[in-house]
Amino acid sequence: MHILTADEIREMDRQTIESFGLPGRVLMENAGRGAARVLMNRFPNISSKRVAIAAGRGNNGGDGFVIARYLAQAGVSVTVYLLSASSRLSGDAAANYNLLAALNIPIKEITNEENFNQVKAEMAHHQLWVDAIFGTGLNSDVKGLFKLVINYINKLNRPMISVDIPSGLHTDLAKPCGTCIRATVTVTFAFAKIGHIQLPGADYTGELHIIDIGIPPHIVKNVPPQHHLITKEAVKSFINPRACDTHKGGTGHILVIAGSPGKTGAATLTAMSALRTGAGLVTLGIPKSLNPIVESQALEVMTVPLPETKTGAHTDESFETIRELLEDKKCLALGPGIGTDERTKALVHLLIKQCPVPLVIDADGLNNLADNPDILRNCKSDIILTPHPGEMARMLNTTPKDIQENRIAYAKKFATKYNVYLVLKGARTLIAHPDGHTFINPTGNPGMASAGMGDVLTGMIAGFISQGYSPQAATHMAVYLHGDTADKLVESKGPYGYIASDVMNKLPETFNINGLGLTGQAAFQSPHVYHTPHMELL
Repeated sequence: MHILTADEIREMDRQTIESFGLPGRVLMENAGRGAARVLMNRFPNISSKRVAIAAGRGNNGGDGFVIARYLAQAGVSVTVYLLSASSRLSGDAAANYNLLAALNIPIKEITNEENFNQVKAEMAHHQLWVDAIFGTGLNSDVKGLFKLVINYINKLNRPMISVDIPSGLHTDLAKPCGTCIRATVTVTFAFAKIGHIQLPGADYTGELHIIDIGIPPHIVKNVPPQHHLITKEAVKSFINPRACDTHKGGTGHILVIAGSPGKTGAATLTAMSALRTGAGLVTLGIPKSLNPIVESQALEVMTVPLPETKTGAHTDESFETIRELLEDKKCLALGPGIGTDERTKALVHLLIKQCPVPLVIDADGLNNLADNPDILRNCKSDIILTPHPGEMARMLNTTPKDIQENRIAYAKKFATKYNVYLVLKGARTLIAHPDGHTFINPTGNPGMASAGMGDVLTGMIAGFISQGYSPQAATHMAVYLHGDTADKLVESKGPYGYIASDVMNKLPETFNINGLGLTGQAAFQSPHVYHTPHMELL
């Protein structure tokens, strides 16, 4: 599902009006009518409520005027609070404002704090609010009268319906511009926007309803969206049914290089998760002194004791052995629990340069290349990196806070610069492709803030690649199903306290690869997105 930036939707609107010839007033009519229909369906007792519409002087306010008209014609008591002098309205917004007079809809102009104080008491008596103050073009902090009104409306704690995007929410960065309406429902037009889907924007958006306002498909092709939401349907489309005579040799053999003293669990979780994902065979290369521990933890995994340093860490002395091990493997998973010894770092660099198969790098594998990410340019195979914000910050020589402020931009920049698939973990995990397309994952929950979850994801990605899936398919399937499995655990165990091995062991229940594809109960958990049927044109 496409997710648009502010510039993309603005350009689609422009081309629809100027080159396709659909008047802006028709788009506004379709938008307001569709939003009114969602509002009346979502609140079926609306006729018994007093509805207030807070409107700005731009096109978002114009949408609000159309909504007011349709509500009034349906017998709803509605009042418009215009945060501007009506003389400042222009274009389509002014035309729709003028139509309200014929319906005797009360309109209160609020142009300064004194006006606002005069109407605050009556504003509090409305049971339902429509926010049509700012649209998707806002990119500076909300100040003055607008800030006072937004904060006051939020404190009323009434059901709130935002038009297009909650006023005050930055469309592309998904964060409040100083202050922001907290919506119960948001009705947006044509496509979801980044601010609706990414956090914290999703928390301000509430339920997201998407309505078709008449933008033609060829216009969408002219302005191809670069950001997308991973959906259950998209994941199911990747699934390849297994033949009845499938054997373990046909479902892939992966090599895992992981573990160090005190971190054998990371190595085991990665290896076992690859098997739980459907890989036929897994070999785990582990420092030789740790081999007995791992053999007792992972009964179905083959192990290879490798040379180690005096402290029990991986060493570059094992490179030739690993290269021989890779001859019949489909994927290499590198890094979980591997440590940052200098000899380990040397091994990681050698493997990045010469690995002949797709390479999934996580955890200390990432930390070992942080001071020289340019080494990624030397890899001969596809690379998938799975950093959390801290690891991402180390690779970019910045701070986790900076990464979190603009996750999409950082992920996209790194993926395109180094020609890698980058999985930036966290709430709403991102997958950035080498071509610049970015995908946002909707599954997962705060209970996943627990040790070992990333190791499970690494094993899942490698496990899917071993079965012949492309890096794109493998990352999308693994990220979505990893979060979805955790969502299932919330239902059965509670919001937190489940652990990484619980996720790993529940994987077969979440997805069942057979002749019908994905038959488990992989559900679209969040955000709640609804597509309203096509709106007829005037």
